Amino acid sequence: MTGFLNCLQDLLDRTRGLDFLAPLALRIYLAPIFILAGSNKLAHAEHLGPYFASLGIPAPEIMVYVAALTELLGGFALLAGLAVRWFALPLMFTMVVAATTAHWDNGWHALPETELQVPWEWRSDLIEDGTIRKERAREILREHSNYEWLTSAGSITILKNGIEFAATYFIMLLALFFTGAGRWFSLDYWIALRWRQPGRC
Repeated sequence: MTGFLNCLQDLLDRTRGLDFLAPLALRIYLAPIFILAGSNKLAHAEHLGPYFASLGIPAPEIMVYVAALTELLGGFALLAGLAVRWFALPLMFTMVVAATTAHWDNGWHALPETELQVPWEWRSDLIEDGTIRKERAREILREHSNYEWLTSAGSITILKNGIEFAATYFIMLLALFFTGAGRWFSLDYWIALRWRQPGRC
């Protein structure tokens, strides 16, 4: 039995030859999110200063540009696989700031879906309130509009806007911080292959 299980483990270990796919997938997933977030902040920077100030962020007019450039440049770096571990740090910090200032009071979940509720949700009251309001909105829309047309591209929901997305992106960036950009499909890999000389410090 032990021999059979070891055999199975050997077969599983052979997939490590494709381990570059995991960081590549994380980078391709995260890059457009940060590129779009950063470019949108830059496009609306003059309106975001007061919003950042309302969150208690110091020097809000400057921090809008810091956050925007961090996300924009970080997104392009993730896409190219360039200095990924270095860019992961400011991007993770940006996610912590977003989670603790803009989203924390709304709890964990982005959407108030009772079926998807996790045990660590600390604002279940907002889930209950959101569900009540969503059902009321559906009643109003069914009574006074073409509900089938309104929902043909997706169901009606309420945005709870908790830290779920910021926390998820943080965890994905944390994985990239420790694994790096991955082999073959990253500039980091080829730069390290040519110039990296460990143990010089």
